[in-house]
Amino acid sequence: MGPDSRHLRPFDGSDELRHADAPLEEWLFTSWTGSLGVVSGYRIVGTTAWYWAALARPGEPLIHVTEWYVPRRSDPLLVKADGLWAEHTCDAPMEQWTVANETYATSLDDPDDALGRAYGTPTAVAFDLEWYATGAPTAVPSGYEQAGVVHAVIELAGTPGLHLEEAPAHRWHRWGNDLDPVRLPEAYAHGRVRSPFAFPDGTVADWVLTPDGWRSLPVRLAASRTASTTPG
Repeated sequence: MGPDSRHLRPFDGSDELRHADAPLEEWLFTSWTGSLGVVSGYRIVGTTAWYWAALARPGEPLIHVTEWYVPRRSDPLLVKADGLWAEHTCDAPMEQWTVANETYATSLDDPDDALGRAYGTPTAVAFDLEWYATGAPTAVPSGYEQAGVVHAVIELAGTPGLHLEEAPAHRWHRWGNDLDPVRLPEAYAHGRVRSPFAFPDGTVADWVLTPDGWRSLPVRLAASRTASTTPG
């Protein structure tokens, strides 16, 4: 059984990497500034894995990446699929991670499309995120979370690279027999910058960017959006 909010010992370096006895295990990294938000997630699901990522910006299409059938490799944090490479490297346990990818994303003019078939314009993208902790990890159901900052370069085809310097950031590492999407505090006042994901198990994460970082869209509104974009 994975750890929960009653975890009795401090988390340490042995918790950072793969827990071989856990059927589900997830690493999720986020960052944001006043003008953009980044999400990068990876979940081992039995003998395969899920990978998802996004770049969200005001007035720009959502850059949306999903790959729901990633073959597992001997390095459990290396992601390779058709047209996708991503890597998660623990440089210093509980202190520093490198999260990188190179792939083709889907550029979506309407974020709601991410909850349906996610048809859009193929767009080459590459993330290079250096994640640094700014505090100790704290327990959440099935794992832990940790605040940090990110230094990053995000490259999009045909545009200058986007640079993040000491951008606020957060991460989660969870494992166990059953994992719902990470649930953030609800956002009752926010702009129009969203990053929704519809996962293969029928669950949904619908996040919006606020001055305080990523927050969840209120459940009632998120449910109505999902219903309106579910293929009939």
